[in-house]
Amino acid sequence: MLMAIPACKKDMLDVAPQGIITDDNFFSTPENALLGVNGVYNVLRLNTFNEGLFPILDIMSDDSRKGSNPDDAKANIGDPYDEFQVNAVTTNSQTWYNTLYVGVRRANAVIERVPSIAMDTILRNRYVAEARFLRALFYLDLARGFGNVPFITSLTLPSIDQLRQDSGKQVYDQIVRPDLEFALKNLPAGYAGADLGRATQWAAHGLLARAALYYKDYPTAETAARAVINSGVFSLEPDYERAFSVAGQYGPESVFEIGAIGQEDNNGDQGGNQYGNAQGVRGSPNRGWGFNRPSIGLLRAFEPGDSRKQKAFIYVGEVIDGITIAGDGATADFTLDTKTGDTLEYEIYNQKVWTPGINVPTQWGHHRRMIRYADILLMAAEAVVQNSADLGLAASYVNRVRERARNGVAGVVPDVPADGNLINAIYNERRLELCLESSRFYDLVRTGRTSVMEPLGFKKGKHEFQPLPQSEIDITAGKLIQNPGYN
Repeated sequence: MLMAIPACKKDMLDVAPQGIITDDNFFSTPENALLGVNGVYNVLRLNTFNEGLFPILDIMSDDSRKGSNPDDAKANIGDPYDEFQVNAVTTNSQTWYNTLYVGVRRANAVIERVPSIAMDTILRNRYVAEARFLRALFYLDLARGFGNVPFITSLTLPSIDQLRQDSGKQVYDQIVRPDLEFALKNLPAGYAGADLGRATQWAAHGLLARAALYYKDYPTAETAARAVINSGVFSLEPDYERAFSVAGQYGPESVFEIGAIGQEDNNGDQGGNQYGNAQGVRGSPNRGWGFNRPSIGLLRAFEPGDSRKQKAFIYVGEVIDGITIAGDGATADFTLDTKTGDTLEYEIYNQKVWTPGINVPTQWGHHRRMIRYADILLMAAEAVVQNSADLGLAASYVNRVRERARNGVAGVVPDVPADGNLINAIYNERRLELCLESSRFYDLVRTGRTSVMEPLGFKKGKHEFQPLPQSEIDITAGKLIQNPGYN
């Protein structure tokens, strides 16, 4: 056998590899095109898609604290994000960054390969549009989360010398906005059956409004958000709690949500969603890890009679779905600030991730609502104030949200007036309505109100963004430039 190898070596090398799946030969049929698109959606279920596993955007803001018991994940979550000690080798920031680029890579494969497949044109364009919607979602997270990021839009990776590191605004102008404009023109208005949860043209409008608002492109934000409102497709759930519940899955308030099943799934390939498990009630009942606990400041921000304060949070001693919440024996019912004597936090959990049942796997079935109609109304209100200055219209959008918050009780949560303080009222309403949904940190950054986080350790000019992973800088031999303050 050894003697025969030299004689056949050249012939062996001339034969094309057999049975190896590559980008080139996989995308050859409509069936595989669908599988490729599904692979992009799969990234949304990876545990590290969710801000590197933990809701670090909430924890960094003034609305939330690490949660769990005091010692749990103190070194890798509490210190880096509660105390703003994150650096270029902090694991959760690195895994978030890496997962987002996994999504970009998968989306690029669909965008680049599917157009050459012989198949129905409308369906082919839809598949590409779904991939471009998701690529926009990944790049928006990269741009807002990490600032100046590598610009990768092809399966052919640039050489180190050709590598582009563009600002978030350039990413918005050159990737996010064009991708979403293509998506909203080629995605359907809705789906049914097993296709529920795929991106629609309204989801593309909603994500475009979010991106445009962040980069102060107010005309685009107003047009996109109002398109969703004027479609007549969506409405607020009558009950705030239902907007997040199992009963409200794919309901009238859900513009885009990530579906899941109640199955423990550490790899993200069995249909489970660890986003809910990471924040589930710790202890009794055993529903998860108990991270992301509301701050005292957030609890005190609610007006008397605001029904959201009860429905957004789970309190120790509360009975929910027939289950008494006893909580975690290793966690104090309340924690005091040793310097001021004021209460820092209570043992309270995020009810927005609650799913019925008494054990951990059910919590994995939480459907994360990525874009809600209430958010659309508040984005539209803000964009209208900043762009067309129609204060009456803007106030009407805010007051739809506040009407639900008063839960039919007269004299509480009154309408906000259409006056010069309306923009601040909108900001406050976003804080209350969207609490513990990972919006507060970005809202404070984009509106220049980061001073409220300075007592927590936030440094202006640094902590607006996460550090780029040191491993990425090393791989490019220093071609990638670290964000300010992290050198």
